[in-house]
Amino acid sequence: MANVMAKKPLPVIMAEASETGEHSLKRALGPGNLISLGIGAIIGTGIFVLTGTATANHAGPAIILSFTLAAVACVFAGLCYAEFASMIPIAGSAYTYGYATLGELVAWIIGWDLILEYALGAATVASGWSGYVLSFLGEFGIRLSPKLAGSPGTTFVMYDGHWERLTAQFQKVLALKHIDPSTLPHQASAFNLFGFLGIMMVTVVLVIGIKESANLNSLIVVIKVCVLIVFLILGGYYILGHRAEAAANWTPFLPANTGHYGDFGWSGIATAAGVIFFAYIGFDAVSTAAQEAKNPKRDMPIGILGSLVICTILYILVAAVLTGLVKYTALDVPDPIAIGIDITGVSWGSILVKLGAICGLSSTMVVMLLGQSRVFFSMSRDGLLPPWACKIHPRFRTPYISTILVGLCVATVAALTPINVLGELVSIGTLLAFVIVCAGVWILRKRGTDVPRAFVAPWIPFTPIMGITVSLLMMVSLGKETWARLVIWLAIGLCIYFFYGKKNSRVQRGEYNVPSPPLDRTPTMAG
Repeated sequence: MANVMAKKPLPVIMAEASETGEHSLKRALGPGNLISLGIGAIIGTGIFVLTGTATANHAGPAIILSFTLAAVACVFAGLCYAEFASMIPIAGSAYTYGYATLGELVAWIIGWDLILEYALGAATVASGWSGYVLSFLGEFGIRLSPKLAGSPGTTFVMYDGHWERLTAQFQKVLALKHIDPSTLPHQASAFNLFGFLGIMMVTVVLVIGIKESANLNSLIVVIKVCVLIVFLILGGYYILGHRAEAAANWTPFLPANTGHYGDFGWSGIATAAGVIFFAYIGFDAVSTAAQEAKNPKRDMPIGILGSLVICTILYILVAAVLTGLVKYTALDVPDPIAIGIDITGVSWGSILVKLGAICGLSSTMVVMLLGQSRVFFSMSRDGLLPPWACKIHPRFRTPYISTILVGLCVATVAALTPINVLGELVSIGTLLAFVIVCAGVWILRKRGTDVPRAFVAPWIPFTPIMGITVSLLMMVSLGKETWARLVIWLAIGLCIYFFYGKKNSRVQRGEYNVPSPPLDRTPTMAG
């Protein structure tokens, strides 16, 4: 067992981080790009899609407290990520951090977990993106066949001459008109066409280049932040003019528990925090781009913590306005922000918000798939995955083979899997990554590892202990089915490791056991 816990030497990791040339990743990102990458990932499915399901099924208007709880966990984990990213500025995120501190087996587990996090994260976003695209096209009378409009099993009914998704909100519309949904023609979807196409378009952008991807992401981020501000203004104005209606929607603020853990009540707040935790994985994705940052030791903490603070404020404000506009029981839909803006009666606002959601979710897909391919890249360089996964395109300087393969797999998953299953799996994968990163920082400090840090996480060991505790709390609050899927996924990963990764590992073969130049001990500023 001792050899599977072998660590990758820090001098080797630092040497890889300083590589240049056509076979290395291109350093082209500044602090603005990194903050934009974080916001691009954070403001996406969590606010545009999962807020609705978490509010309707778990927390009610108290979803605001769920966002706050999730943000607290992120602050502790974010500080640990910032220290690691400034100390080990290389692609791979928590996988690389785990390899340097906890050993190869743990690194494999977290790397395999990150594949789950980013790949299914992108698939979740694509599913929500598809819902907003369909809603946007519906504004202009353009409708897709129900067979191609959702994941398998999604139900549509024929109403007023066209097919409508049978959501809780639409069932209420039918009830007001005294129409029994069972009397209408039904049809089930078989393939989410727009979810598939969305992932493939993003894959093309990522293959072309990191700078081009980052610039596109920055433009989209500006658009979606402006759209959220418009939603807050229009929604806030409507609430001020309809105070009684808003008060009724906010009552009860915390619905009573239904008798099941996680279905409203205080347990519902914890469960909803676990579900929407998916919304906060953006700063995690920023760390995967460390090897493409111009000055990672300075800029990575700025990108990680800056994007986290900005997005947390926006999340809480949007959740408060949304639950004031729409009764929480009607928010179990793939496009809750669109439902909220429709209440205001501002037609141009509805079109703008839906367009902004499409742009916002597009940028999230960019960052998720970026993170996935970079984790593949790092694991392949260490011999744990086949060599093709780290092959760099000579012109674009991107890991194009792994990007294309991941894109095809994720697009297929997005087209065939329900969004609620995807979202909870991504959340539990993210929380596991946070636990390992926080533990890694604590372990390195206890060892007294003498490696320069441009940013130092404060309050050690309190910060990592709290990051671990809150993350584990939210993991426990997720359902047994989600835990079972995680265990199955990790079991598959362990089989691959012991049959392929362990035999081909460069650490196991002793390729990294070579003399290395002394590390730079120049004093650095503490964060």
